[in-house]
Amino acid sequence: MIDNEFLPSIKLYRMIIGLFIILMSAGIVIVYIEDDQIISMSLILQCLFVVSISILLVIFPKKDTLNFRATIIFLMSAYFFFMYLRFPDRFALILLICFIPVIPVLFLHIRLFYITLLGNITIMLCVIIYLMMNNTPGIHSYSYLDFIGVITNFLGTQLLLLFLFLLFQKRMKDQELYYVQVKQAEKLRTTGQLAAAVAHEIRNPITVVKGFIQLHEKDKEIPEHIKKQYKLMLDELEAAETVISDFLSLAKPSETKTEIISVKLALHTVMDLLNSYAMNDTIHIELESETDYKIQCNIMEFKQLFVNLLKNAIEASQPGDTIHVKLIGELDELKIVIIDNGTGMNEEQLEQIGTPFYSLKAKGTGLGLMICYNIIEKYDGTIHFKSEEGKGTEVTVTFPIVQK
Repeated sequence: MIDNEFLPSIKLYRMIIGLFIILMSAGIVIVYIEDDQIISMSLILQCLFVVSISILLVIFPKKDTLNFRATIIFLMSAYFFFMYLRFPDRFALILLICFIPVIPVLFLHIRLFYITLLGNITIMLCVIIYLMMNNTPGIHSYSYLDFIGVITNFLGTQLLLLFLFLLFQKRMKDQELYYVQVKQAEKLRTTGQLAAAVAHEIRNPITVVKGFIQLHEKDKEIPEHIKKQYKLMLDELEAAETVISDFLSLAKPSETKTEIISVKLALHTVMDLLNSYAMNDTIHIELESETDYKIQCNIMEFKQLFVNLLKNAIEASQPGDTIHVKLIGELDELKIVIIDNGTGMNEEQLEQIGTPFYSLKAKGTGLGLMICYNIIEKYDGTIHFKSEEGKGTEVTVTFPIVQK
């Protein structure tokens, strides 16, 4: 069974659908009685609609696909229009037609909503025009009383539903953003707790081992071919200490002094640091900006942030590639966009970005991006990754602009 997140519970869903089927079935019985218990073609068609819709709604939780949802919406729309044409003197059926676009909203599907809304308006207008041309006021009494009023009220209802849907969609996006922020905060909290628990305990024995290696390195009695291995051992211990320092910076972020910095100048400094590293694979970094911008932050943390991001872009790129860095000012917000044409990431990898110990590098720890998130959060900024496997990655970092 597919887990439908928008269903409150399968038990409640079955209760609501059961009640809906009972109401539709009761409608068949009422029509049958009103028609003097004559089984007409329209009654048979109504029964087919009710049976088909009921079967689809019952098996929907197990067969939830886009085509399945579209079929349910189509059949229910057809059923409501059929009932309106079958019983034109009942005003309640016009109301049902007005609220057909609500059905895809229940499925939380944007495209189906717009298709249903447009289809509903088009079909209803065609029906009204058809009724006006056929001049049957005795049958379609409610419509003929005020055609203009019916059309106006119907279109007004559709516009109201569109407004409510857009409002609902915005709220959903806000909730999604809030969920992402909470999730990221939880990652940082978990990593901080882990760092506080183990970092000091690991650093002490490493310091002792490192001290003994440095001591033996100066011992003239030890053969030189053995001493050559000491450099490798010290390098590995240095790498381990770097990881521990990253842990500690997450566990207890230091309070830093901020200043107003020139973004263009600061990025040029970072690029100068990384150019030699990038040129090993003939990778170029280009800064594109006609205007300089000022932001308030700590210059060392700013450099640390973009060294991490640009280093990731370099390592993901192919020899001869160019990494583009763009500065885009929008009102009181600065966007710094880093674009590479490297290996890229799939959706699953994008979701894991920033998770402790998750890295796409063979010897990566995932702490570099965690520190990036920490720095960005400190300065009320945001960081967003957009990527496609095999086509590269686009990283957008935002900072509040300091007005001149």
